[in-house]
Amino acid sequence: MTLTEQKQYRLGLTYVALSALAWSSSGLFMRAINADLMTIVATRGIVSGLATFLFFIYLERSRAWSILRAIRWPTIAATVFSAASMISGLGSIYYTSVADAMVIYATVPFVTAGVAYLYIGEKPSRSTLIAASVAMGGVLVMLMDEGGGGSMLGKGLALIMTLTVAALATIMRKHRDVHMLPAMFSSAWLCSLCTIWFATPLGLSGHDIGLVVLFAVVQNSLGLILYTFGSRWIPAADASLLTALEVPLTPLWVWIFMDEVPSRATMIGGPIVLLALFGHIFAEIRRNKSTEVAVHA
Repeated sequence: MTLTEQKQYRLGLTYVALSALAWSSSGLFMRAINADLMTIVATRGIVSGLATFLFFIYLERSRAWSILRAIRWPTIAATVFSAASMISGLGSIYYTSVADAMVIYATVPFVTAGVAYLYIGEKPSRSTLIAASVAMGGVLVMLMDEGGGGSMLGKGLALIMTLTVAALATIMRKHRDVHMLPAMFSSAWLCSLCTIWFATPLGLSGHDIGLVVLFAVVQNSLGLILYTFGSRWIPAADASLLTALEVPLTPLWVWIFMDEVPSRATMIGGPIVLLALFGHIFAEIRRNKSTEVAVHA
């Protein structure tokens, strides 16, 4: 690795780690904003869509219009799945504990493996199957807690978020030429289009408007921008490991700053899921490095 490549790798690690840090603030914003779910989703979508669109114009410049004209059904499908994941994801945090929502969301890599197998015939590795079994066991422990840390509606929305993110990841994997940013700003605006009819944005206080703008720009758009730049310079496995930090960090912040203590079932099931998640990622990194060594031998 050359000196330039080492510098790019370190920058990539920093950017992707910061993107995970930005994304992990979602629970704090959802708890701090004193508005109903539909109003939060609608106003956040308008602002984050605009911020991401402006970044897209800045990044692509003269190519932007030709990219937009070339949009086909994979980008449209990615837009729909992304919008569904954002609405259900914010809904899950709104209706249940942040810890419950994020632990269920942590199973995304394993659900993605299943969806990818059914849709594009991509067979999961043995380590993926083992880790998926362990993770699902942890989720079952949480779901069997009837008196604990959140409503079944919130947990159900977290499951929908997980499925839609898995579908989005499969679309992006199947159609690697899909441009990510148009799908992201379009999905943000689609969220607003679907929820604005039930929202009351004019009823937001000045304090809440400021928080919604920060939520949209810092948590969503800035996180996406940092990931877009950083993921270009590091291997996909390293990026997956760093973005997975969002899962433990999101409930940690609300625990520290909002005193939202996870339920006993989540305290048991959560570490099981996280162990499966990080164990799987480390196993994939080792497997990829072994493959690279064999290829270059």
